[in-house]
Amino acid sequence: MRLARKQDVAAIRALIEPHVTSGRLLLRATEEIEYLLPTFVIAEQDGAVVGCAALEVYSLRLAEVRSLAVIDALQGLGVGRRLVEACIAIARERQVMEVMAITSNDAFFRAVGFDFTLANERKALFIDPQERS
Repeated sequence: MRLARKQDVAAIRALIEPHVTSGRLLLRATEEIEYLLPTFVIAEQDGAVVGCAALEVYSLRLAEVRSLAVIDALQGLGVGRRLVEACIAIARERQVMEVMAITSNDAFFRAVGFDFTLANERKALFIDPQERS
């Protein structure tokens, strides 16, 4: 695992795009990926980017694991777990109090240690303003 560099942006986009097509991830603009580079972690195999995840730090209170993607051939082998753990390590270094993940694969994140509530029973609630008139 290592932090992403500017020359990794195209590889990150290419890695994320199949997951966007399938509806598992949101599309990320090149500028957004570049903005997140200081906290974008990548996994490499034989010099190729095979996995990525970003930690978007909103404040000292909250950060979010975003854009977690691993090539299909390596899914289930611990690459995603190590990427998330690297994001959590960045949050710890920056003294962020809480890390969240918005996901359609809650089983994975629960296996990594995330839960639906925090110790004091706080929950995140969401609304889609586009769905509401």
